[in-house]
Amino acid sequence: MTLIKALTKKAATAAKQLAILSTEQKNAVLLEIANALREQSENILKANKQDLEAATHNHLSAAMIDRLTLTTERVNEMAKGVEQVASLPDPVGALRELGQQPSGIMVRKMRVPLGVICMIYEARPNVTADAGALCFKSGNGVILRGGKEALNSAMAIAQVMHQVLNKFDLPAELITVVPDPDRALLLELMQQKNDIDLIIPRGGEGLIEFVTHNSAIPVIQHFKGVCHLYVDVEADLDIAMQLLLNGKTQRTGVCNALEGLIVHRDVASAFLPKVNAAFDKAKVRVNACERAATFFEGANILSESEFGEEYLGLEIAVRIVDDFAAALAHIDQFGSHHTEVICTQNSQTAAQFQMRVDASVVMVNASSRFSDGGQLGLGAEIGIATTKLHAYGPMGLESLTTEKYLVEGKGQIRP
Repeated sequence: MTLIKALTKKAATAAKQLAILSTEQKNAVLLEIANALREQSENILKANKQDLEAATHNHLSAAMIDRLTLTTERVNEMAKGVEQVASLPDPVGALRELGQQPSGIMVRKMRVPLGVICMIYEARPNVTADAGALCFKSGNGVILRGGKEALNSAMAIAQVMHQVLNKFDLPAELITVVPDPDRALLLELMQQKNDIDLIIPRGGEGLIEFVTHNSAIPVIQHFKGVCHLYVDVEADLDIAMQLLLNGKTQRTGVCNALEGLIVHRDVASAFLPKVNAAFDKAKVRVNACERAATFFEGANILSESEFGEEYLGLEIAVRIVDDFAAALAHIDQFGSHHTEVICTQNSQTAAQFQMRVDASVVMVNASSRFSDGGQLGLGAEIGIATTKLHAYGPMGLESLTTEKYLVEGKGQIRP
């Protein structure tokens, strides 16, 4: 038996043991994991330092290094995320009544775990803790295949979680880390459809495409985040500026950062000179349509086909549109179904925007940076699905379960 087949079979066996744990038992384990992450943060940071040194040596992008970097604060945030998951209602076992049918049978639906989930990710060591906690609480085994960029960090975090599982007499295989990032092993992993129920890739567009095209197992896609802010003709321009700077400059290497600014033509002359000054101070590089470029010094003029880029840095695309319909058309053409924001004081316009924009998260007068499981009340998220089967948007506990039918009768037979 190969390494991959052995790992996946053990994970599938372990998941059956997890499925019978009570909510109280699962929460006790999670709270202990959170404590252990804090207590052993020094060891985690030492491992992360090795990854960062290798990343610098290999000339990884600034966005990739930002995602890879752990600090004491970020480890504490991981621990808080695990605690949040422990505090959330357990979806497993929740019942939904469908009532008595004409035949007399009683029908209910009950939430159950998916089984074994495989996470494939790149330079995101926090995924190890987030996915481990979410899958554990939702009753699923998890196989974590991180990229070589984050392998030392992932192994250190997993070791902490394994120590806690051992303390509670639970199999370490509930949270399995593939110890070798070899691409051939990844291909083999994606063929284990008898033991893995779902694959969730998180990373660059190339990784998502590779997994989607090569997997024999269902895939939930978490594509790039080309997020826009539309500044409407009835926007409060002070609020718009706050949303723009927070969305673009607070943290650039994340999928919920703003990559596009769309401005109604009637407020462009009042708003864009202020944006130019703010971007100059923050050192944001501007790419723009011909009309918008006149408001910025040294702006790069974009052709129609050049919009829709995910910059993941201090860079943005700016476009002036004639009306609300043109803003919707731009988002429809260049958005990535991740997060879209409107700034407006007109409630009807806001409602139309939320109804008509096809994105997993649609915001009114709030920063795109809130498009995050923790900020939206899910606790830690396993990712943000930009496809619609079977989840759309930030995926929390409920998205890691499905429903089965429970039917009760008194001897009924179908005529």
